[in-house]
Amino acid sequence: MIVVAKIGTSSITDEHGEVDRHAVEKLCAEVAGLRGAGHRVVVVTSGAVASGLPALGLAGARPTDVATLQAVSAVGQSRLMRVYDDTLAAHGLIGGQVLLAPLDFVHRRQYLHARQTLTRLLELGVVPVVNENDAVADDELRFGDNDRLAALVANMVDASVLVLLTDTAGLLSADPRLVEGASLIEEIVEVDHELEKAAGAAGTARGSGGMATKLAAAKIASWSGVRAVIASAARPGVLASAVAGEAGVGTVVHPHDRRLSARKLWIAFAVASSGTVVVDDGARRAVVEGKRSLLPAGVVRVEGSFAGDDAVEIADAGGHVFAKGLSRHPATRVKEWSGKRTADLPGDLPREVVHRDDLVVLTA
Repeated sequence: MIVVAKIGTSSITDEHGEVDRHAVEKLCAEVAGLRGAGHRVVVVTSGAVASGLPALGLAGARPTDVATLQAVSAVGQSRLMRVYDDTLAAHGLIGGQVLLAPLDFVHRRQYLHARQTLTRLLELGVVPVVNENDAVADDELRFGDNDRLAALVANMVDASVLVLLTDTAGLLSADPRLVEGASLIEEIVEVDHELEKAAGAAGTARGSGGMATKLAAAKIASWSGVRAVIASAARPGVLASAVAGEAGVGTVVHPHDRRLSARKLWIAFAVASSGTVVVDDGARRAVVEGKRSLLPAGVVRVEGSFAGDDAVEIADAGGHVFAKGLSRHPATRVKEWSGKRTADLPGDLPREVVHRDDLVVLTA
């Protein structure tokens, strides 16, 4: 099977931001073990920024301005990859660097090129080492954390398992720093709002993610038909245990019964919403049951300010969000057109508020 293993900054760097070679060695040894068992493995790694900070004498607080972060990433990425290359080579394996950006999942031609590259690397026996292309990333359109990237890569390579390695045992029932006796949630069938609230939003000073992003990534994987496991990077044999489905290895998020394309996964779970379009019951039925586009006639009101091609949530009159999509028009035009029949709209503009090709239903 194909396995995607993602490791976060806090798990492969020390408190000074230096790459922890022992942690990388542990990961690569376990990757070698999976390869020896006949599996193919993709590693998604964080740590470029954290690796670049000490080299530039910027150890300490993580910079916040984009230009500095991108420069630091450019310095750190080569240093991070050098550690992976050397460590994988010690196990007789070849690593191949792959830097991806969100547009590689949104535009079909770029998506096919990226998938072809990853597939060919796996066929050649290479261990792809994937990271976001932070050095040139557009701050307005980026993953923001490698958990979501790993989930989208799992979909891209048709993986069977996504393992999200972190510095805790998995998703806990509460924040152990605040609640004594918080316990491990071993299995999740459906990621709901209660679980998302339990995940919180805390990460570490060196990283950009946290348990909330891991749960969001597991949700993306689930809707890809991929089993996801959130587990401790420090656990001995964690990758083999996760692949084998051993009980107690971490938090297992089971695959959803629906499978979305990479582009619709991006729309549904990876891009932030800029507003909400509230619709009537007829429009809800047309979207959910009829699998149709959202038309202005069914729009009741518009909340927020958004531009054309921005992501918007679609909610019923009670405020329940049941779908998400890319609006073909800015909020001002959607408000102006709300409730109007198609025949009453200008003929030189798209009639849909959200076309069905850009729309994802989030409820059954």
